[in-house]
Amino acid sequence: MNSQTQTVSNVSWRWPHVGTVIAGYSTSGKVNKGVDIAGNPGDPVRAAAGGNVVYAGSGLLGYGNLIIVNHNEHYLSAYAHNRKILVQEGEDVKAGQVIAELGSSGTDRPKLHFEIRKNGNPVDPRHFLPPR
Repeated sequence: MNSQTQTVSNVSWRWPHVGTVIAGYSTSGKVNKGVDIAGNPGDPVRAAAGGNVVYAGSGLLGYGNLIIVNHNEHYLSAYAHNRKILVQEGEDVKAGQVIAELGSSGTDRPKLHFEIRKNGNPVDPRHFLPPR
């Protein structure tokens, strides 16, 4: 497991899954508000940084079973298409903690859709995650 971290804006970020990035962040063409990471159903999805779970559910169209973790007043991360959510709203999580099982809820193949948002706006997660 790659537990390498990179600190950006006082948050130590790490990859939420070891799989290959199959779709990158894009603001034009086929818009992608985060990165899509390939995986197998049931693979562990880990918190990219410590924080508090502010959303865990399936109420947002197109995201399937979704977890949102708040890291500080500016940053949150989102983990979509999970097969199973393993945390509850209001729970504190540590960086690297398994928070979900990878799945294909709301999408055509098993993958993790991962977003980082700054002040509510999507940013390219690869500017925050350690190089790999």
